[in-house]
Amino acid sequence: MSSSALSKAKGFKKSKSGTYLSIGTTAFGAISVIKQARKARTEHDTLKLVDAVVSAAAIVTGLAILYRELKRLGDDDVLLG
Repeated sequence: MSSSALSKAKGFKKSKSGTYLSIGTTAFGAISVIKQARKARTEHDTLKLVDAVVSAAAIVTGLAILYRELKRLGDDDVLLG
């Protein structure tokens, strides 16, 4: 792998594409949390329900941070330049 390609690979996380990928994987994690919350409600397990709520809050916060990063990137994409 050339130095330029390695540099682009390292910059992927800070690119629009990398941010979109992070948003997608974070949102995909929400599916697991929803299943966890449904199971906790069915089993009347308050502690598991609280865990699901805390996990959901972490996902929402993560998505908000990624969205802010996406807005900050604007048209200045490191993979394009």
